[in-house]
Amino acid sequence: MLLLSSIQFAYADIERSGDIIHLLLPSATLSATFLYEDDHQGSLQLIKSVGVSRLSVEALKFSVDKMRPDGSSDDSFPSGHTADTFATATFIQQRYGWKWAIPAYAAASFVGYSRINSDQHYVEDVLAGAAIGILSAWYFTEPYQGIKITPIATGKYYGVNINYAF
Repeated sequence: MLLLSSIQFAYADIERSGDIIHLLLPSATLSATFLYEDDHQGSLQLIKSVGVSRLSVEALKFSVDKMRPDGSSDDSFPSGHTADTFATATFIQQRYGWKWAIPAYAAASFVGYSRINSDQHYVEDVLAGAAIGILSAWYFTEPYQGIKITPIATGKYYGVNINYAF
């Protein structure tokens, strides 16, 4: 009995940790763009990236009635937590580079894992949320300095767009 209750607490801790990171990553990034970098253009790009990502997620949740794994509601698809954190991680990567993005992507991945682990979402919900967040940030984010690499895919060709900010 004690073992089962400790497992339940572990699941609750993972979910709670994911919820905290979901709030902390975008708010810390926004604060850093304002206070540390004095990057008001970047702040606006982050707000657009996360805002459009969230609007897309909510539109899909409203349109697609998919029951959550725990049966609590019919708004499982896609994962908003995952979309928010992956939009933020991609913003960081596009704006400031991989040095800062690797921990952000690790945090975003943990948030996605926590949503699956807590029976709030299926794997496909988390993958769709991540894709929405990534695409939104790719669209709205310009490099602060250095090189920006963006994949391109059309009906006729696939490629990579490389921009360098002087």
